[in-house]
Amino acid sequence: MVIRRILAPRIDFGGLRRELDLPTEFPPAALVEAEEAAGVAPPELDRTDLPLVTIDPPTSRDLDQAVCLARRAGGGYRVHYAIADVVPFVRPGGALEAETWRRGQTIYLPDGKVPLHPTVLSEGAASLLPDVVRPAVLWTIDLDADGAITEVDVRRARVRSRAKLDYAGVQADVDAGTVPEPVALLPEIGALLVERGLDRGAVNLPLPEQEIEPHGDGWRLVLRPPRLIEDYNAQISLLTGMAAAGIMLAGRIGLLRTMPAPRPDAVERLRVAAAGLGVDWPADLAVGRMLAAVDPADPRGAAFLDQAAELMRGAGYTAFDGDVPDDPGHGGVAAPYAHVTAPLRRLADRYATEVCLALHAGEPVPDWLRAALPKMPELMTSTDRVASAADRGAIDLVEAVLLRDRVGEEFDAAVVDVDAPPKPPASTGDGGNAGRKVRRPAGRIAIDEPPVRARCEGELPLGERIRVRLVAADPATRKVLFERA
Repeated sequence: MVIRRILAPRIDFGGLRRELDLPTEFPPAALVEAEEAAGVAPPELDRTDLPLVTIDPPTSRDLDQAVCLARRAGGGYRVHYAIADVVPFVRPGGALEAETWRRGQTIYLPDGKVPLHPTVLSEGAASLLPDVVRPAVLWTIDLDADGAITEVDVRRARVRSRAKLDYAGVQADVDAGTVPEPVALLPEIGALLVERGLDRGAVNLPLPEQEIEPHGDGWRLVLRPPRLIEDYNAQISLLTGMAAAGIMLAGRIGLLRTMPAPRPDAVERLRVAAAGLGVDWPADLAVGRMLAAVDPADPRGAAFLDQAAELMRGAGYTAFDGDVPDDPGHGGVAAPYAHVTAPLRRLADRYATEVCLALHAGEPVPDWLRAALPKMPELMTSTDRVASAADRGAIDLVEAVLLRDRVGEEFDAAVVDVDAPPKPPASTGDGGNAGRKVRRPAGRIAIDEPPVRARCEGELPLGERIRVRLVAADPATRKVLFERA
């Protein structure tokens, strides 16, 4: 795995915070509630015998999930997945609940996050930190030898994580064949679940992610290829989300994470793009398997994956009570799916989990929960936009700062997207089009060093490597622009 880093000076992200109107502190009443709730007693059911571990970035303290994997005596697997139990800490109708509705989800910025819950809970009493007893919602999911779900149990329990692991460390252990026992089966189960997803028609884009890391007095811009262990760990969350969706659909009430399946016309356009890029796509190979086989480090592969993003449109939340949605599926997962595994960081998970607990126990869904579900899709869609704007805005700012003193320089780049040609303006018959500005051809390029993705003007050959010249890099507007050299 190659990670490229370019150092940028210390940057003030305060302007971005103000632009997005991010809250700076919790109301006093919400903080008082959080402090008082931090001493809540854990559930009676004691499952501290389970050797659960968490896998998160090294600096994370808001730990939502802990996992323990085992083989079943009769064949197949048992997945224990403990999820932070937030409901006991947040009183319905209280000041803290109201503030979490205002925030919707944790927003991450390089200089610190804007948490959904006060840190006394999110990094303390509710977090699945190692070597302390914590309340949790414990999912126990049995799989057969092929990875199909055979039984699901979900209930509140007290748990104790044994260790806080990180992705890089676990991946190194996998490569060395020394994975800790609680997750020793993660590569085996993860690969099995990936294969089942591809059989269903699941679609995933294995693109490297741009990340910003602190480094001394500056920042590092990082292009990080996805690790296999991250994908395998995500499969456990996807498995749990599918189990949750099944419970809610059977109970005819809940909150799903939905997305339309890739449209046939979009898939056909992608096939045309593959042919133009010289990417071999066998006629009988499903789109999900094709994307999984592409090398994102190759310029043509990167361009192909960029074009494939068109398939992943329209994600949202669907609440229902009584009538099951006509299309309850998630096109990326290729199955009904729900967000239930990150309640410390995402509001929807708290409510969807509570529905599952009630339905599985055969109890009525509480009125406060029923009343909240219809309001959730709009709220989460709105906060998703804020989170996306924060992530993209921070990267744009760092890119502009990195390049501001290099205007006029030339760089090697790969063309990953090309704008559709503008439609010719309708003629008025009297020369009315004279003087109109003609839009220059343009698209998006990926620079090797620093690892920047930006707009570029000029005739751009999709999937080819070219030389480009930097013409603008403005931190004030967070704009970077290149032209073909």
